[in-house]
Amino acid sequence: MDTRPTSDKLRETLFNVLTAGNLDALAGSVWLDIFAGTGAVGIEALSRGARTVCFIESSAKAAGVIRANLKSLGVGEGFEIVEREAVRALRLLDSKAVRADYIFLDPPYRMHDEYAETLGSLSQSRILHAGSVVIAEHDKRFDPGERVGALTRSRLLKHGDAALSFYRVG
Repeated sequence: MDTRPTSDKLRETLFNVLTAGNLDALAGSVWLDIFAGTGAVGIEALSRGARTVCFIESSAKAAGVIRANLKSLGVGEGFEIVEREAVRALRLLDSKAVRADYIFLDPPYRMHDEYAETLGSLSQSRILHAGSVVIAEHDKRFDPGERVGALTRSRLLKHGDAALSFYRVG
């Protein structure tokens, strides 16, 4: 399979930044885990109090891995798995009036066009609200951009060969 799970250390860094000393910061939040792969980031969000996570994954094999991981952890509710290509899934969620607090996307690093396409689609959707945070994991040698549509990067963290770009609306 062509999955590259977010490393434990990078995932820990991500959640430390998002909670910034407030362990309840994610309580009741709504997440999108786009290009979900194994589902590790979304599952971590659930374990930290997210109300719901929508896993978006176009690979049937990877979606099966997400289901197996959730089942093995005893997670039976608070999630949805959407087996579609990212932009098509975002259009579907937009039409259902889904509003997300946190959106994490982690396309295969070599698929640079997926960053622009997904971030651009998000920036034009009603999925985001004024407080939404969009986080893109990417290779540290690739820059998805300071600004993509209505999204502006507010923070860039590099960790090993990976980086996290944090975006907000406006």
